[in-house]
Amino acid sequence: MKKGIIAIIALGILGVIVVGWYVSTNNKLVDMKGQATKQWANVESSYQRRSDLIGNLVKTVQGAADFERETLTAVIEARAKATSTSIDANNITPEQLAEFQQAQTGLSSALSRLLVTVERYPDIKANQNFLELQSQLEGTENRINVERNRFNDLAGEYNIKIQQIPTNIVASIANFDPMALFKSDAGSEDVPEVDFEFN
Repeated sequence: MKKGIIAIIALGILGVIVVGWYVSTNNKLVDMKGQATKQWANVESSYQRRSDLIGNLVKTVQGAADFERETLTAVIEARAKATSTSIDANNITPEQLAEFQQAQTGLSSALSRLLVTVERYPDIKANQNFLELQSQLEGTENRINVERNRFNDLAGEYNIKIQQIPTNIVASIANFDPMALFKSDAGSEDVPEVDFEFN
């Protein structure tokens, strides 16, 4: 009889330990995913800031010169596409992230063409509003990169944690799926060609 009671008590203690571990691990994963999701909001906020600045930049450029419409149209269209692409922060799939990143890369490319084309217009380069906007855009691009790297750090730590034994048991039971990470654009690993030939 005593052995049966001891076995029941031992099983009860073991059950409490297992349940405690499960709850603790689950809460840790919820916290890690929440931190990564919160950081995703910071990434989107930085992209939104860039989108807002681009609107002001386009208006400033339009007002300062008889400007190439094709370049401005490309920026406006790329901005519209980038702002229409959204992701559910709680369910970031690699496909969604790739589509989001492609739209943002298109906007970056159109914006770069705009800033290169502006070099031919001394009136725009002398416009204080334009110079301030250009400086803010450069700062925002840096901020976007920092926020993306922070997101990758947090999501990467979470992805590692949900694959570690024995945490992967809780992750599997509670449906904690891996989060997609930002990757470099295709071809960005190639060294850019620099040509100082001015002939």
